[in-house]
Amino acid sequence: MTTGATTDERRARAVLSRAIEPGDEHAGRWLRHYGPTDFVTHLLRTPDGMDARASHSSGTPGGEPLPGSGDLGGDPFPGTGGKRVASWRLRATAADPDRDLDTVHRLGGRFVVPGDTEWPRQLDDLGDTRPIGLWVRGPADLRTWALRSVALVGARACTPYGAHTAADLATGLARHGWVVVSGAAYGIDGAAHRGALAAGGATVAVLACGVDTPYPRGHDQLIRRIAEQGLVVGELPPDSHPTPSRFILRNRVIAALTRGTVVIEAQHRSGSLVTARAAARLGRHTMGVPGPVTSTLSAGVHELLRGEATLVTDADEIVELIGDMGQLAPTRRGPVLPRDLLAPAAKQVLEAVPAPGPTPTTVIARRAGTTPDDTLARLYELHSLGFVERRGEGWQLTNTATPGSNARRGGT
Repeated sequence: MTTGATTDERRARAVLSRAIEPGDEHAGRWLRHYGPTDFVTHLLRTPDGMDARASHSSGTPGGEPLPGSGDLGGDPFPGTGGKRVASWRLRATAADPDRDLDTVHRLGGRFVVPGDTEWPRQLDDLGDTRPIGLWVRGPADLRTWALRSVALVGARACTPYGAHTAADLATGLARHGWVVVSGAAYGIDGAAHRGALAAGGATVAVLACGVDTPYPRGHDQLIRRIAEQGLVVGELPPDSHPTPSRFILRNRVIAALTRGTVVIEAQHRSGSLVTARAAARLGRHTMGVPGPVTSTLSAGVHELLRGEATLVTDADEIVELIGDMGQLAPTRRGPVLPRDLLAPAAKQVLEAVPAPGPTPTTVIARRAGTTPDDTLARLYELHSLGFVERRGEGWQLTNTATPGSNARRGGT
């Protein structure tokens, strides 16, 4: 149960979420100055002192009046443009907070606002662009999940490589107990959500529209499944539709909500790069998965990797970066070859055996910088291991140790 904020504050924030576009710094400043209920009261009072809701039913649309703030004289929003305030006022006048709250409640959701125990406090790092509140569907606690979450984002028109990588990373993160956060879009987002769900893991979809308005339409079933098994989150009230600017502004929430952001395929002009750079500004980890240098879909990721981002290739490397101390990725190395197991003295003699034709022991000793007796002992050791063979009075490499073999060259 979401508790903390008062009923009046929640209703006021519901009005503001309808009246104000996400990320509006001007509104955020006045919200911080007045608080939600007084902000709405000032907003619904026209400059001539009249109630902007006069043409509507008495009180706040859809319910009881919000509490007033007393003296409403003068311009309550100095320094904010008149057109901006007029737009806020027009939308606030038509808002019906009780209807919106009832709609999300009927969907099994809730409206989480600052002051609630479920509010993810890392969103406060956004300052005056912090969400007014979050409309949430799903059974889990958003604050708890956000504390151990990572964003996987990338191109909508991704390649099979990108989709496979996103699903694989999400599956690995889910198995490590991490929550996968993305935007439910086609391409990388959808692959990441599906990868987490397939592993029985946790995933959060942050929408640029109302949580009752699945978008894109082709992901209707996916978003419904996320709402049942994970969480669907959005700043916009029910029945709100996405716009290009809302997609971009949504990305700051993904960045702030998570411990780090991983970009998997992105062109130079990509919204996922906006998410990564927002994460970097907020002090979160930014990561990128490299791709072919010939692919324009990897160009944006490579640009990030030349700057502030860290290269990652699997879930272990992501967890090493954003997880707790001591959660290290396994050491990466090539296969162990028979030559790797030789003692240093034996390796020195083996390197001194020339490739063409049998060579006398004395010549090999001189090349190895050791005595003939010690060289001969090492040659018999190498013979028993199959690296060299004797031909008359000389020694030569076997087929397993010729210059073209891994044993001779150490796999290089």
